[in-house]
Amino acid sequence: MKDALGAVQSILVLGGTSEIGLATARRLSAPRAATVVLAGRDLPALEAAADQLRAGGAGRVECMAFDATDTDHHEGFVKDVIGRVGDLDVAVLAFGVLGDQTVDEEGGDGALRVARTNYLGAVSVGLPLARQLRRQGHGTMVVLSSVAGERARRSNFIYGSSKAALDALAQGLGDALAGSGAHVMVVRPGFVHTRMTAGMKPAPLATTPDAVAAAIARALQRGTETVWVPAPLRAVMVVLRLLPRPLFRRLPI
Repeated sequence: MKDALGAVQSILVLGGTSEIGLATARRLSAPRAATVVLAGRDLPALEAAADQLRAGGAGRVECMAFDATDTDHHEGFVKDVIGRVGDLDVAVLAFGVLGDQTVDEEGGDGALRVARTNYLGAVSVGLPLARQLRRQGHGTMVVLSSVAGERARRSNFIYGSSKAALDALAQGLGDALAGSGAHVMVVRPGFVHTRMTAGMKPAPLATTPDAVAAAIARALQRGTETVWVPAPLRAVMVVLRLLPRPLFRRLPI
């Protein structure tokens, strides 16, 4: 549970090598040397990230194996996390894959991998996490959605549709937890400079993992449920959502 000053004391990052997830863990853990659990597939990379967090002021940092597509074991995984660290103040769903739209449209299992990871994995682990937060009566699930889910674009509708489904799931979980003391925060970044987007042409209003983490930290203090990063993207997406479909199709996006 958060301490008397409102500082986070326990953090779970699913997708523990995610640059946004790690930036968030750094920002939240340092003030009170919080306990952090980094969960992901690449254990050596997780250990290296754990060392960086400890050097940055985190307290106890544990690394755990987690695969978003291994849905048979997510319920047990959540129980294991709670058994190790107790209640969770913040759980960050930071896992996801971008895919390759051009390749995935032509066949193979790439599109299904995007859907399984970004959406089905979130359903599988998000529901037991929500049940845990309800039992605790406190805590926030931070779900990294994307402006790509606001309206599917021709250039990345496979990824965008998976984020649209994730966003709807997160909003529903937030509604289900209303009144329980636990909350869900939906974070909608635009283009973020990360390893996943390396080599891509930055979109307007591009941002960084640290900027997203700072926005998350502020929103946690305020109890905000929906976060746009950067904030002007909210107005941009209102306009794009309202554009007639024939006009939207002509945009070079």
